[in-house]
Amino acid sequence: MRKAVGIDLGGTFMKGAVVAQGGEILVKDEIPTRADEGAERVLERLAVMIRDLATRAQVPLSELAGIGVTIPGFLDRKTGVAKEVVNMGWRDVPVGQLLGSALELPIRLENDANAAAFGEAIAGAGKGRVNVLCVTLGTGVGGGIVLDHRILHGQSDMAGEIGHIVLDPEGALCNCGHRGCLETTSSATGVSRMAKEAVASGVETTLAQCEEITAKDVFMAAARGDEAASHVVARAIERLGQGLAIAANLLNPDIIVVGGGMSRAGDALFHPLQHAFSRYALTRVRHAVQVVPATLGNDAGVVGVAHLAFE
Repeated sequence: MRKAVGIDLGGTFMKGAVVAQGGEILVKDEIPTRADEGAERVLERLAVMIRDLATRAQVPLSELAGIGVTIPGFLDRKTGVAKEVVNMGWRDVPVGQLLGSALELPIRLENDANAAAFGEAIAGAGKGRVNVLCVTLGTGVGGGIVLDHRILHGQSDMAGEIGHIVLDPEGALCNCGHRGCLETTSSATGVSRMAKEAVASGVETTLAQCEEITAKDVFMAAARGDEAASHVVARAIERLGQGLAIAANLLNPDIIVVGGGMSRAGDALFHPLQHAFSRYALTRVRHAVQVVPATLGNDAGVVGVAHLAFE
């Protein structure tokens, strides 16, 4: 069975795995990224980790089908260049060339959200489905689209940026420069921000006792009946339902897979989300699609990008 290495490059950690073509992870590892050391040093350490993974999996480097690397930012897939990775301070880094030269293997780059979507479509919650929309609720709101078993990239590799659908032009300022993007309300960062604003406004809430209000704190407080926390959660889910409905009306997917840290809220997220989505999606669209939690967790990216390396 063919094998490839998948690397999920993040601002804090970089995860790697040797993945069989059926989706099984044979070995995996995680090391600190240490982005402050500079791109070349990070990639040198990454090459060492890849060699170690291959050794542990008892696969000679020369027998690997290839190496896939996720990039948490903008990239040029054709040239293998990471154009801009804000949280790592990278700009125009030739990742494909540097890693390829060090390992003498083909390198495939992919956006991290696209890779996670492909992983869920190939081996996770979307397995067996043809058209999959994957949304990740984390620091931001990421998205990836798999149509007819292939990632939709768009003209400039920007397809799937669901987090930047503008839902409220007068809303909070987003990192992209616009106001009222979906991720300003429905990301973990957005939920935390809205909760902090509620506390600052003097609203009575148990969240005022939290040293650093996280999205998890807000969902837990809402579950205990905290009115202010419940209002924040309801607003975040309502906006998410709107965003998913807009995307679904355009794409008409078989399934919408929701992952990321906030998806761990379980029924507290998915039950009201299904209702919100149903209010905004076209009838024929909502009858054709399921909204479900992701199943691969933190492994989605490495599984997805390893499968892309098989190509």
